[in-house]
Amino acid sequence: MNVNEDTDSRRLGATNKVCLYFIIATLGVLLVFALATIMILVVQRTSVPAANGTAAYMRVSRTVNSSKLSLVEKGICEGIKCQSPELVIREHGLYLIFCNLNFHFPNCSKSPIDLKIDLLVNDRVDRQTLSTFCASETCQDETFKTLLQLHLTHLDKEDKISVTLNHPEFLNDVSLPNENVLGVLKYNDEM
Repeated sequence: MNVNEDTDSRRLGATNKVCLYFIIATLGVLLVFALATIMILVVQRTSVPAANGTAAYMRVSRTVNSSKLSLVEKGICEGIKCQSPELVIREHGLYLIFCNLNFHFPNCSKSPIDLKIDLLVNDRVDRQTLSTFCASETCQDETFKTLLQLHLTHLDKEDKISVTLNHPEFLNDVSLPNENVLGVLKYNDEM
């Protein structure tokens, strides 16, 4: 085998050229992929129209002698009728309903307390959340808890949304009154 310095350097140069071409081709493909991704994201962002401003975000509080929570005047109400104790839908579509409630247990008992949140659509239970609080091993003198309930559903025009609690006396409307909310957001039909 005749290997001299000239043939060895030509082989090394050829290998470097192949690696260089491979790196350039790979970078070119990655650049095209990145540009295509950016173009798709821009097209998706500009082609989806707004959801017509249909939303409600209302504060809720407990009422005397009722398990149904009432709406408080503070809040946002766009494209939805906000009449206490219900939110009334003005147009059919896909909606995200959410309810965030804060609870205060001033004196923990030795037995657990079951809290049940019922999300009602037309006075019919559409979604429930059940949580047990104040078990004796986790209990302190004073306990605060937060529950968040989410529900994605189709609603029709004039559907009424409300919330009930089995123990409304534990709703914390003293120290965190603005954090107890019932909200509705309409998803756009074209999405």
